[in-house]
Amino acid sequence: MERWQFAGFGLYVHWPFCQSKCPYCDFNSHVTGQIDQDVWREAYLTELRRCAMETPNRVLSSIFFGGGTPSLMPPATVAAIIDEATRLWTPANDIEITLEANPSSVEIERFRDFRAAGVNRVSVGIQALNDVDLRRLGRLHDVREARAAINISQAVFDRTSFDLIYARQDQSVRAWEAELCQALSMAGDHLSLYQLTIEPGTAFGARFDRGLLLGLPSEDLAADMYELTQSLCDAWDRPAYEVSNHAKPGDESRHNMIYWRSGDYVGIGPGAHGRLTSSSGRRIATMRPAMPAAWLTAVQSAVQEKVTPLSPEEQATELLIMGMRVNSGVDLLDYQRLAGETLDTERVSQLIDQGLVEVKSGKIRTTSAGRLVLNWVLKQLLLT
Repeated sequence: MERWQFAGFGLYVHWPFCQSKCPYCDFNSHVTGQIDQDVWREAYLTELRRCAMETPNRVLSSIFFGGGTPSLMPPATVAAIIDEATRLWTPANDIEITLEANPSSVEIERFRDFRAAGVNRVSVGIQALNDVDLRRLGRLHDVREARAAINISQAVFDRTSFDLIYARQDQSVRAWEAELCQALSMAGDHLSLYQLTIEPGTAFGARFDRGLLLGLPSEDLAADMYELTQSLCDAWDRPAYEVSNHAKPGDESRHNMIYWRSGDYVGIGPGAHGRLTSSSGRRIATMRPAMPAAWLTAVQSAVQEKVTPLSPEEQATELLIMGMRVNSGVDLLDYQRLAGETLDTERVSQLIDQGLVEVKSGKIRTTSAGRLVLNWVLKQLLLT
């Protein structure tokens, strides 16, 4: 059995443009005043056709439009990509097609057009439920627009999600509890709850380096917020199935599970990454040029994407890094098959004794305490 047959095969479409650059964002996103929509639509379709030639006879289980702000895409472009993808590959009967959106009124009016284009799941970037913090985060919407976006998305789509960021400047545990309870009362089947991280190369990163990003919580306070998040979401029947993602059982993001299970996925658009496995078992990482103009030129000139073969050891490392993020964990035999050796039993035993991991039914997984220090746990498991 090929890996995609049990871990899934998906398509990621990266739309790199935003109305503004958020100060915390380190994604490949760009602000531009003019886009030739016909040229960009044809470039996506050209890249799709090339990728399909390299991945024949696949069943497509998900499509994810990410960014950037893909809800700025013309619905006709979204429809063209969906139509072409489902023509080139066999779509699963329950194919999940997700589009990320921002809650501005202009984009909300297009939700029904996106639904008609074939999108059946939407993820809305709310980020905060108070106007002061929305301004601090550089968001262009206010709480009124955020609530409207949530309500309309749930009226239009059967499956919805929205994002919040916590451990923000001057945020207390009590304030986060009130905000999260408010969010859970409005939530559909899925929530993504991310702790604010200060990334190099962002506006927040530059402010932090100059000592100007004040009021960030201590590690202990951030940990308290994380633990509160888990208990509240459990109480509202939205348990964590991954470090930052919560859903009613059965409503997990199928596309993201492909990543976390080390399945196969094609990535198209500027800076998009992919992971593909051939029928011979050879696994490769793919990456396209990050800058929009460079990507467009590469597609139009039929320049091949960057392809990096992954060694079995590298595959095993990815399997562990991604799989330990989810509650289901990592199959130890799968890891051993790729790595050529088992995980160090003494280190695993130490982590079990510390209450950070557990092994059941041939799988290793982090405990709730282990997910708090996931990077450290992974470092211990991957020590050579």
